[in-house]
Amino acid sequence: MYKKVTPTMRYKHILNKKITIREIIFILLLILCLTPVVSAPLALLLGIIVAQWIGHPFLAVNHKATQILLQLSVVGLGFGMQIDSAIQTGKDGFLLTVISIIGTLSLGYVLGKLLKLEKLTAYLITVGTAICGGSAIAAVSPTVKANEKQISVALGTIFVLNALALFVFPVIGRALDLSQTQFGLWCAVAIQDTSSVVGAASKYGTEALQVATTVKLTRALWIIPISLLSALAFNTKGTRIKIPYFIGLFVLAIILNSYIPFFQEIGTYVVHISKVGLTLTLFLIGASLSRDVLLSVGYKAILQGLVLWLCLAIPVLIYIYFCL
Repeated sequence: MYKKVTPTMRYKHILNKKITIREIIFILLLILCLTPVVSAPLALLLGIIVAQWIGHPFLAVNHKATQILLQLSVVGLGFGMQIDSAIQTGKDGFLLTVISIIGTLSLGYVLGKLLKLEKLTAYLITVGTAICGGSAIAAVSPTVKANEKQISVALGTIFVLNALALFVFPVIGRALDLSQTQFGLWCAVAIQDTSSVVGAASKYGTEALQVATTVKLTRALWIIPISLLSALAFNTKGTRIKIPYFIGLFVLAIILNSYIPFFQEIGTYVVHISKVGLTLTLFLIGASLSRDVLLSVGYKAILQGLVLWLCLAIPVLIYIYFCL
């Protein structure tokens, strides 16, 4: 029996077809990011273009996928490092880390008051800038009982500035002729999110990548005391603190690569796969920066994030350039 096709049915069919095309384009770009053609910064740019052009067809699972992929990639990078150099690098960056965290948290409190930005939003942006971007925001949010809007604005601010840093930092580093160690240390302290730190450092060189990853993950351990202090400051007892357990796996990977020949033999391949994973991570992060996310941030949040970032990045760069 002939079934009449109504305009509504025709529209639904077209809509379903468009969704299928979106998914195909997205998957093809993901595959492209697996090739050497796409660098970490280009992957981020492609993701941002996709977000504005067709939107993210798998947005519901993007955050979890990005988190897992980033953590696996960082752990994999540990198989390219030796424990002696990792310990020395962590020591070299420790004092700079402590001073920069305390300074950023103090300045963030003052800026939030001056800009009259919503208290929790200002605090999350400050913590994200001081420690390790989105990971710090995700860890601290439950301890201060931040709502979805506050978290989204803070994450949007950090991700926008990280996208900019991924392109700007390597250019500045080469213009100033920074060494691999200098650039890696600067990235680890002055770029908020781990993904962009590793992305910028990998573009600069292998040694810069090792320094940046080690110092950044040492910095990420500050999530634990900052989360505890946040619960006390905001009087939110009994909240669960998210501990970044993958950092322990990163240390284990360094130990295995340092002492066991088998892991030394496969280390090069694991590091290569991890770099590809990082490229995919940056593509997914870019694809999550939709127009709605960008518009939800607001100029006050961006201004706070930008001022904090500049007040962190510039003094640290001056110190590293002239003193190290």
